[in-house]
Amino acid sequence: VQLQASGGGLVQAGDSLRLSCAASRRIFTSGAMGWFRRTPGKEREFVAAINWGDGSTYYGDPVKGRFVIFRDSAMGPLYLQMNSLKPEDTAVYYCAANDALYTNFGLESRYRYWGQGTLVTVSS
Repeated sequence: VQLQASGGGLVQAGDSLRLSCAASRRIFTSGAMGWFRRTPGKEREFVAAINWGDGSTYYGDPVKGRFVIFRDSAMGPLYLQMNSLKPEDTAVYYCAANDALYTNFGLESRYRYWGQGTLVTVSS
């Protein structure tokens, strides 16, 4: 599966931004898609994930209540609606997927396919 992330850019603190991730084919209902982010000098951090079968969503603590992960349909695309952005949200955001993923949605190692990343910069 090839993943293409888009939607990054430069925004001010408090603004909103929506990221998109298009997959080259449909993800299996036994799988999941997610978003991770990386800032220089840090490990890649879990942001959010969605169970592709039942639509359950999961969030990392830093973004709970501010970010929403969703999809248009089982065909995708995947979205990440980011609200009330903070300077500490500045990072390269990656979308990821796996066709067989039932647990531990927040673990980077659980994802087989990765997009190229899109840069989000939040100014104070």
